[in-house]
Amino acid sequence: MPANMYDDELAVLDAEVGRESPFDPLDAIAPLGEDEAPKPNADNMLLLLHHPDQQQRMLGARAFCEIEDPRSIPFLIGMLADPCPLVRVSTAYALGRNTSPMAIDPLIAQFHRDWNGYARKGIVWALGNTRDARAVSTLCNALKTDISAVRLWAASALGQTPKIDYASMIKAVPPLIGGLRRDDVSAVRSNCAWAIGQICTELPSNVVYATAVDALIEAFAEDEELGVKEDARAAILSIGDSRGLQVIEEIEQDGYF
Repeated sequence: MPANMYDDELAVLDAEVGRESPFDPLDAIAPLGEDEAPKPNADNMLLLLHHPDQQQRMLGARAFCEIEDPRSIPFLIGMLADPCPLVRVSTAYALGRNTSPMAIDPLIAQFHRDWNGYARKGIVWALGNTRDARAVSTLCNALKTDISAVRLWAASALGQTPKIDYASMIKAVPPLIGGLRRDDVSAVRSNCAWAIGQICTELPSNVVYATAVDALIEAFAEDEELGVKEDARAAILSIGDSRGLQVIEEIEQDGYF
């Protein structure tokens, strides 16, 4: 995904959720090539998922953000509705690491009832990792209606739809175009451009494809934010659309970029 997961987006989320930022497992993912610390012992961490103390349950859920063990999945699904929001946040990310078809419906149900923006952000990330057609409608809804940091990850999650099926790609394109054209947060628009590029590389040349490329061209030519322009340009280049490439060449020759 693009490098537009701006730090200030989390500050926006802090303000909207109205609390200090909890542990975010996305921040703990080591860059490729870096040595990883020893992983927690899965047997010990499974025991913590049953613990009556919320701090211990949270510690167990956090451990499964790093380790994969199918034995954790039934317990993590049950923890999605934990009364402690910090436990729910870590549980959502743990289910994004330990994906399972049986977690899709519980994740979707919890997304629609959870008041905590950090929890919904984790659920959106988890749903994107599952690459399941059942999640697409929820991700589209999140992109259109949720707070900024949730929209940010919903756009990226919809960029995974080429790994699902053609119907999912077609469903994802309209909200992504809407986000690219109208979202008031530039990082969300950038992620929409990236996701559209991922989808269009797999679409046949049809009306949906042409409309999506039009939106990328428009963003490259007209968006006020340089980062959005760059991501729209990169998406057009990755698609290799001849019309889009011609527009890029003409704008760059005229010195407008």
